This record gives sequence, structure tokens and C-alpha cells, in this order.
Amino acid sequence: MNLGKKKLLAARTFNVGKARIMFVTSRLAEIKEAITKQDIRELAKAGAIIIKEVKGRKSNKRIKSRSVGNVRKNIKDRKRNYMHLVRKLRKHLNELKVSGKLSKEEVKKMRKRVRNKEFKSKNNLKEYLEGVLK
Repeated sequence: MNLGKKKLLAARTFNVGKARIMFVTSRLAEIKEAITKQDIRELAKAGAIIIKEVKGRKSNKRIKSRSVGNVRKNIKDRKRNYMHLVRKLRKHLNELKVSGKLSKEEVKKMRKRVRNKEFKSKNNLKEYLEGVLK
């Protein structure tokens, strides 16, 4: 007995998947005679059709993922912060070079360190230079 169509009708009637519909084997003859959705509902009330409970991780909280639009935004913010810091530090190094406190080679080395984010702020750079120049 192929009851695939009856299972599909029951699934559509109760808005569940076909895998959740179960027929009681002793009442297959009644189920076979059911034609309408109303017949299916009555059989479910009588207990000839059983709907399984949902299994899986539906009850578990899903991990909140970053939406696509925010990824670029975060990178832009990080880049903007980096640019502000680097420009400020390079300007300070240039001023020190012009005033004669640092040589060209020292400035070149310091610019590489600035590029590698070794200094968190202008103050941090000043403290480092005080230690080196003493």
C-alpha cells in the first residue's frame, strides 16, 4: 500500500514536514479512504495519524553572526584609526628631523616601527624617543 499522497496531504494539512507524519499501522485502511483535509484532521484527532515532535537544535540559541554590511564598516573604522595615528606620528617624526633632533636614518627606522604599529599613541612615541636619545 503506497500512502505517499496521504502523507503529503497530512503534511500540508498540519503545516509540517512529511518526515514528521506517522500512520498507525492497524488503521491504514481508514487512512487510505481519507480524501479531504477534513478527513485527515478527524483521523489525527482519533489517533490514526501521529505527528512527531520537532527534534534537533531549534531550541538552542543560534550564534549571532556578523551581518554582511557590518564587515566592511569595521574594517573602515580600523583603517581610519590606523591612518590618523600613522599620519600624526609621521608628522611628529618629520618635525624632529627638520629641527635636527633625529637623523635621516633614524627617522627611516622609526617610520618602519610606526608602520608596524609599535606605538599606541604620540605620547608613547615621545617616551620611546626620550629613552633612545638619552
